[in-house]
Amino acid sequence: MHPQRVAERAGTHSTSHIPHPVPTQPTDLAEFRNNRDMQSAFPFVVFGAVALSVVMSVVFLLGRGSVYDQIGEEGLSRDSDLGGGSMEPAFDSLAGRAEREREIRQMLNARSERLVGQGLPALDVNAEVAQLMQPAEGPSVDDDGIAEEVRQLVVARNERRARQGQEPLDIEAEVARTLAELNP
Repeated sequence: MHPQRVAERAGTHSTSHIPHPVPTQPTDLAEFRNNRDMQSAFPFVVFGAVALSVVMSVVFLLGRGSVYDQIGEEGLSRDSDLGGGSMEPAFDSLAGRAEREREIRQMLNARSERLVGQGLPALDVNAEVAQLMQPAEGPSVDDDGIAEEVRQLVVARNERRARQGQEPLDIEAEVARTLAELNP
């Protein structure tokens, strides 16, 4: 059993094993109170920190334009961070096609190595690259499905115009105009 409990049961109160005696006298309580100098400095510290953060916020706000305004202007990274000002080549240029072919070839080589690792036959990378580099044929605007989708869009546009109090459009003329825009 704990020595203090034994002493309490015996009727004796031994405080020698307690590391810090509990203060009982008013003079002892003053020693354990918070430091009044610290209490008087606390508001100055709090308000000083708030004032400093407000000043720094205003400096940062006015000092530099928003980084969010630059999103999407120069690709995935800022060229000034990389130290170069080179732009990527145009999509239809010779350099753009060469870069696209190099990336496709790299991706197909990785796929081929993965297949070989699984025990499957390797890909003919050159044939795959040639097939992927051919110009893609887009959907024909003569397709009935596309014409029906355009017709649904024009009908929805007419319903919206009617709700706004505007005159409706000629459905067939709008469908023909939109299909002509899709296939110049």
